[in-house]
Amino acid sequence: MDKFLFRLRTIYVFSLKHLTLGLVVVSGLGVLTMTAVTCLDIILRMKPLNRPITGAYDIVQIAGCISLAAALPYTTAVKGHVAIEFFFQKFNRRGRIIVDSFMRLMAMALFYLMGHHCIIYGNSMLKAKQVTQTLQLPIFWLPWLIGGCCFVVILVIAYNLVNPGREMIKP
Repeated sequence: MDKFLFRLRTIYVFSLKHLTLGLVVVSGLGVLTMTAVTCLDIILRMKPLNRPITGAYDIVQIAGCISLAAALPYTTAVKGHVAIEFFFQKFNRRGRIIVDSFMRLMAMALFYLMGHHCIIYGNSMLKAKQVTQTLQLPIFWLPWLIGGCCFVVILVIAYNLVNPGREMIKP
């Protein structure tokens, strides 16, 4: 049974690491898309060409949403968040463990609520057939993506809760 649990934990950590790294690649591609579309739009708007990209604003909005959502799990995994070390260091070791565990549980609850409400919002956007302004692309999937990334953050926080003091991924 011990061997089975160890194997299960190894698969969990491996899968979570690769999912997180895959999402950060998607996030990077989103930033690259925003940059490329913005630069091309500026160049194409110049006097001799005068041909702006139709829907550039829509594309940049969607890419920005994807970039932001997909970067959340990686930022959590490398512990790239802001910590209040001055306040935290005032506690003894046991106090730090208790406060850290409590804060992680609260963060898990918060990300669960955010993810759950994003899924609900995406469903309402699907029912309303909401689309982008210019290109008329359906956008119900963006809140679903944000919700899914929130749920991945919960898994990363759970890893950090079980393995205190260790980053899941080195930056």
